[in-house]
Amino acid sequence: MAITDAVTAAGTAVPGVGEPCVLLKQGEIFLKGRNRQQFERILQANVRGAVRSAGLSAELTVREGVLVLRVARDGRTPAEHAAVVDRVAERVADVPGIVRICRALRVDKTPEAATAAALALTSADSGAFAVRARRRDKRFPVTSEQLNASIGAEIQAVHGLPVSLKHPDTQVFIEVDQREVFVFTEGLPGQGGLPVGMSGRAVALMSGGIDSPVAAYRMMKRGLRCVFVHFSGMPLTGPESVYKAYALVRGLDRFQGASRLYVVPFGKAQQSLATSGAGRLQVMAQRRLMLKTAEVFAARLHASALVTGDSLGQVSSQTLPNITALDDAVRLPILRPLLGWDKTEIMAEARRLGTLAISELPDEDCCTLLTPRRAETRAKIDDLHKIEGRLDVAELAEQLAASAQEYRPVD
Repeated sequence: MAITDAVTAAGTAVPGVGEPCVLLKQGEIFLKGRNRQQFERILQANVRGAVRSAGLSAELTVREGVLVLRVARDGRTPAEHAAVVDRVAERVADVPGIVRICRALRVDKTPEAATAAALALTSADSGAFAVRARRRDKRFPVTSEQLNASIGAEIQAVHGLPVSLKHPDTQVFIEVDQREVFVFTEGLPGQGGLPVGMSGRAVALMSGGIDSPVAAYRMMKRGLRCVFVHFSGMPLTGPESVYKAYALVRGLDRFQGASRLYVVPFGKAQQSLATSGAGRLQVMAQRRLMLKTAEVFAARLHASALVTGDSLGQVSSQTLPNITALDDAVRLPILRPLLGWDKTEIMAEARRLGTLAISELPDEDCCTLLTPRRAETRAKIDDLHKIEGRLDVAELAEQLAASAQEYRPVD
């Protein structure tokens, strides 16, 4: 049952049932040592930023390592107040670093208040249930086992539900803290991972395809803040790929906030590579130039890595020899979180993230321009150096970065 429904029902059946709030359970942050507080500070800042970005307001406090979000009543009815709390919970569910989001009822520190809240969060349709009490404050006069028994008996008596400790349909959690009691059901799964920003900053090469948005998301989950660079075929193509890149970055922005997209017109540079005799190495020469340009952005933006959506063997430029040749193009590490994923796995993740439908829209991708009939699958680094030697690729990369247009996706 959603908190909105529970509070609406409780407003008449159980007066004073408690205050709806949101509990955020941290994941692997608990495994950190002396620097755990730094992880927690960044996570808390990210949670506050996510709430603000949705036009909402909530007070964030920490209770025994659990983050608690409370929304001021501000004259709202109980149902209206609970609906705002639901919106807060839905927004922070996108923040990496949180493994579970629980819509909870915050009640007085008494067994009676905990029982009333448990009744409000269950109904005759809840199915077999189990009560899981946890008494963090050992001064509380009722033990966890006693709470389980007494609250479970009351739920049985009021709703007529069977108990199933091994395979319950509904679990009711009771957490007794130092100042209050929180009562909630299973909640929603979070993104997990680490808080964005904890691992530094990276430049993500964003095509209009399926792979690169998923790769960027996977690195956000490892604490990297991503700045996006898109290489458009303009002026040889239309702006369709730019629209797609913008839409993709806008969709991913909910995971990190304050995203930036740089669009580089790449068509003429591709022509220059073609006229320099790239031949079968055209695709590899283009990709190396993209990486070199992304490295220029990285230096300007204090980023320490590049991110691509490469998947080993998926296309000709992603064979092991070609990946080795791409690594040679830049000094920064190139992170490839999808390297061992197949296309089915990547598409499933893109569908979950909501980027797949955007990526499948038609457009003229710059990577398909001037593509040779047969692309090289075992590129030799020396041959690529010769092609680049006919052009001043370092200067060309600087020029391309200087020609980029910046976008800041907004809701």
